Amino acid sequence: MDENPQPALPRMTRQRTAVLAVLDASEDFRSAQQWHECLRSSSSTIGLATVYRALQALADAGEVDSVMGTDGETLYRRCGDNTRHHHHLRCRICGAAVEIEGPGVEEWAAKIGEQHGYSLVEHMIELTGICEACAAKEG
Repeated sequence: MDENPQPALPRMTRQRTAVLAVLDASEDFRSAQQWHECLRSSSSTIGLATVYRALQALADAGEVDSVMGTDGETLYRRCGDNTRHHHHLRCRICGAAVEIEGPGVEEWAAKIGEQHGYSLVEHMIELTGICEACAAKEG
């Protein structure tokens, strides 16, 4: 039995298809407003509220990853493999991100859950820093 089943994929409307297409064209985490700007620059007429709803529905279905930015805003990215649990190392300046493994974290989370009588423990680890390219610009 799957301990963490993925929710059903939301109905793929024209707008959600357009949002996924623009996310597929970048590897950066960006806010809904930034993704909306990308869509608008490609002549899309999708409204900002629709972009917010599409991103949230896709994140809920596990099709896109979301993280909290340093300003508290939710940032979204389409990852290469959303079928497995993974973590990110994200640049605080440009939003570039790499997927990272955390087997030690997985074991630690399971152990803590067991110690306290919890089951089906979930966690989210987010690492941030400054990527090489941004550090070179700063330095």
